[in-house]
Amino acid sequence: MQPVPEQQVLVLDFGAQYTQLIARRIRECRVYCEILPHDTPLGEIVARRPAGLVFSGGPPSVYEPNAPTLSPEVYDLGLPILGICYGMQLMARQLGGEVVPGGQAREYGRTSLTLRDGGELFDGLEPELTCWMSHGDRVDAPPPHFRTLAATPSTPVAAMAYPERRLYGVQFHPEVTHTPWGTEVLRNFVLRVCGCAPTWTMANFLQQAIIAIREQVGDARVICGLSGGVDSAVAAALVHRAIGAQLTCIFVDHGLLRQDEAQAVEETFGRHFQTPLVSVDARERFLAALRGVTDPEQKRKRIGAEFIHVFEEEAGRIGDAGFLVQGTLYPDVIESGPGKAATIKTHHNVGGLPETMSLALVEPLRWLFKDEVRVLGEQLGLPEEIVWRHPFPGPGLAVRILGEVTAERVATLQQADAIAIEELRRAGLYRQIAQAFAVLPQDRTVGVMGDQRTYSHFIVFRAVTTDDFMTADWARIPYEVLERMSNRVVNEVPGVNRFVYDLTSKPPGTIEWE
Repeated sequence: MQPVPEQQVLVLDFGAQYTQLIARRIRECRVYCEILPHDTPLGEIVARRPAGLVFSGGPPSVYEPNAPTLSPEVYDLGLPILGICYGMQLMARQLGGEVVPGGQAREYGRTSLTLRDGGELFDGLEPELTCWMSHGDRVDAPPPHFRTLAATPSTPVAAMAYPERRLYGVQFHPEVTHTPWGTEVLRNFVLRVCGCAPTWTMANFLQQAIIAIREQVGDARVICGLSGGVDSAVAAALVHRAIGAQLTCIFVDHGLLRQDEAQAVEETFGRHFQTPLVSVDARERFLAALRGVTDPEQKRKRIGAEFIHVFEEEAGRIGDAGFLVQGTLYPDVIESGPGKAATIKTHHNVGGLPETMSLALVEPLRWLFKDEVRVLGEQLGLPEEIVWRHPFPGPGLAVRILGEVTAERVATLQQADAIAIEELRRAGLYRQIAQAFAVLPQDRTVGVMGDQRTYSHFIVFRAVTTDDFMTADWARIPYEVLERMSNRVVNEVPGVNRFVYDLTSKPPGTIEWE
């Protein structure tokens, strides 16, 4: 099932950390875009009938042994191609240009860019710009018939083009927010050079997805795991819109949810969904599976396996269910493979399912990024408290409790987290922050409470701002709000004597602690 338009641009990934951003920025231009590994067979690329190709950046040097490459025949397909950073260097080398080590002329960070002959790619932009560079090598001479479009003080060929063949390259990164006009370059490429029409909208996707879901499941019964998060809620609403009463939702309370979340899910579901809900109290079952487990990866695996077992059991009770709905998103697909993509976390909704599972998967969101899912949720009429809820990991609080998970430690974290989020909402900051949550470490700290020495737990609070979750910065929460959080957590949560705030960005840290 792939409800995507015929008109699309493909990004060939050479290992850049920003590859997902390229696809997101192109989609923001209302043109559908997918990411494929750089070694995707040429025949598969042709079969997809793309309107254009983008070569991503990547960490290697093009002249290193075993550097990633692709068939030179790709340039003979007649497709518009935009090379970014490594992608530009590869294009230059394969077509007869000169790529050399940058030496002291390497560029990292904000750099001044001067346009010489902008052409279609830089149409509408000022001649002096600031861009974001991240490269050690450089194109010293463009290939034959290419002309230089832009330069920096250290890079004589910062952008190049062979307009007659619709081949373009830029050394800077137009996809990152540090190149504030970069989206205009991508928009010029996909709309002007590739000739795409800006028709990729959630309204169109919704109609295509409904048709695809109906074609996939036919008249079979379908079950959906409802977690309370935006992904599963939107997936459930979308599938229900497509097949109505054929869908039964299953909500598993694994005991690792946020405070009072089980009741909230059931209440919200009752107001906004018109399909049966099976609620399963599996708290003791999951705690038993986690007893004595401290390794975060083992936690994820045990929780994932238990989830599947619960779903299969409930499906058996429902009767003849043939499909299971999952809220898999496109970043999950990319990060979990196939191709060269690394498996980032095993709790992603891709892979990790037992081969003996009797249910086929319906993944109606697998081509969407998180922000697109929220827009789709609004198209489906879901309430704000669902659509704009902060992300929550599949294994729940198990990955926010460092060390062993016990009922007592879960209760401590639930209460602390609820207080901190309540104060964020009271301050009007919840929607401004992309993700916020409390963490319960294993260690204890010394404190003084009521003139007595204490040796108790401490709570770490984490809040980040981000557009894409690929990179993130710690949120600048006002001191007075943090002070209210700290006072309330220490005074109201038994066994806690300290509250600290995590000031680490991503990178070098990750958003979650485990």
